Amino acid sequence: MLAKAQGKFIRGSGKKVRQVVDLIRGMNAAEALDYLKFVEKRPTYYIGKVLKSAIANAKIKGLDVDKLVISKITADDGPRWKRFRAAGFGRATEILKRTSHITVELDFVKEAK
Repeated sequence: MLAKAQGKFIRGSGKKVRQVVDLIRGMNAAEALDYLKFVEKRPTYYIGKVLKSAIANAKIKGLDVDKLVISKITADDGPRWKRFRAAGFGRATEILKRTSHITVELDFVKEAK
């Protein structure tokens, strides 16, 4: 791990965020940003922001951004916001507004020997 970035308490369930995360795992960092532009899912915006932050962290460290790949990317479940809505017969039902934590780690390409 040469550069790392985290996005916490992002609105969206971990399951839906993981669908997008699985598409870009192991890709070149710059290619992954371009790839996310063509995926029609809401989490791509948030994953793109975290990925751009990791790339900026790598630039600050003086690393060559063109050679970096996504070595590790995870989307874990965060806390749930609990809300209530009216239901029949004077009852209330719970609404869970889910959040997730996204972690991106960048590293150099491992060359085969």
